Amino acid sequence: MSPQQSKFRESALASKLVTEDQLQSAISLVMDSPKGRQAHPNEISDKRLASKLVEMKIISAYQADQLRSGRSKLTLGPYVITDWIGQGGMGQVFKAVHQMLGRECAVKVLPLHKTTPDAIENFRREIRAQAKLDHPNLVRAYDAGEDGNVHYLVVEYVEGTDLRRLVRTNGRLSVQQAANIVKQAADGLAHAHERSLIHRDIKPGNILVNPNGIAKLSDLGLAFYLNDPKDPRVGKIVGTADYLSPEQIKTPLQITSASDIYSLGCTLYYAVTGKVPFPGGTPKTKALRHLEETPWHPRRFNEEVSDDFVDLIGDMMEKDPKQRIRQAEEVAERLAPWAEDSTAVYPVDFDSRQRWTPGPVHETDEQATDPNLDASGVSSSDDDGSRGSQANMQATNGLSDQSTDHSSIYKSSNKPPPPLSTIEQYSSAKRLNDDYQFGMTELVITGLVCLIVGIVAGVLLAFLSS
Repeated sequence: MSPQQSKFRESALASKLVTEDQLQSAISLVMDSPKGRQAHPNEISDKRLASKLVEMKIISAYQADQLRSGRSKLTLGPYVITDWIGQGGMGQVFKAVHQMLGRECAVKVLPLHKTTPDAIENFRREIRAQAKLDHPNLVRAYDAGEDGNVHYLVVEYVEGTDLRRLVRTNGRLSVQQAANIVKQAADGLAHAHERSLIHRDIKPGNILVNPNGIAKLSDLGLAFYLNDPKDPRVGKIVGTADYLSPEQIKTPLQITSASDIYSLGCTLYYAVTGKVPFPGGTPKTKALRHLEETPWHPRRFNEEVSDDFVDLIGDMMEKDPKQRIRQAEEVAERLAPWAEDSTAVYPVDFDSRQRWTPGPVHETDEQATDPNLDASGVSSSDDDGSRGSQANMQATNGLSDQSTDHSSIYKSSNKPPPPLSTIEQYSSAKRLNDDYQFGMTELVITGLVCLIVGIVAGVLLAFLSS
């Protein structure tokens, strides 16, 4: 067995994810297969052995990939990492299982290169903020801790997808579907607002939807408490450009719960049209358009949207927060008739102002704007797919039991490994880099050269001084 082949077996046993008996059982099964007959156990490749262990559901495909790379530590505190979910606003998100409880969860990890005092404090704020919330339409926080100098937050794992991916995959939603999902998000948001917590990053990518249609609002990485002068992010333009409220851009010191309502209105617009309110352009131009322009009328993209539903979106997206719906409870109440698939008309008096730009039939979606807007704190557009979250929820260890081609069961991926603390990185290195290794011969020669140079220098100095 070559050193390359032995790496996986050594790492698998060192990780304690695989026992010696399980490893031998997997080897026996591979040898009993048509392709493995008459093979010596040491001749079985790591790839085939890893594939068999994945097929036996002893390890996940992600774990197999990491073990084949020689990584044996796949834990954070009491949590065993089983997969990589995605990149969130504050760091990487992994799927994990609590070793004692057996409960699946999502673990958000603050990257080591971001462990500055400010970043750690912001991360702890998120942990404390999420720990105070308990609502069926909010992703619940379970635990938090440190593994060496790796800081992590453990939250509820939501199997399914997010609203953004749902729309991008299946197209715009029906009015009933959009109303149902956004109403649930509004219910969760109302719970957070009651505790003076402003989310500041409401968008489709942060609304998770499970297979049963239950929606949960996630990612409180940018949230802050009202009237908290200690929060270093107060007064900064943060969020995603496609869903920023005008006051977040213009007067970031005057953020209220109404700012989240505007972003939720943009999210509802996206759900029923399949378009962000201001497609195209840069974050700066998008920010300016939130201040000065009106989006295309929703019916341009969805003829099923009624006048009452359009007016509701308009009330949520009023540029003046004083004219906007201010309470998430009201949003949920007004969405209820559609969410329940009812045809009842919600009686609301609206003014006659024009909220929507009447779009010509042949005109493109992109609208020209003045690019001279300083909004450097605004993150990249959510429309370009540049950011993920617990959105990418499908685990990679769901495998077909009917497959007999072992080489196709497990395929190597490029998912990042679980983080290691600084101490663990040094201890796992085992030896210095080859560039810094010296043999005994080189060491003796170097010492002799230095001795000779010293003697010659001493003789010259003695001669010059005489």
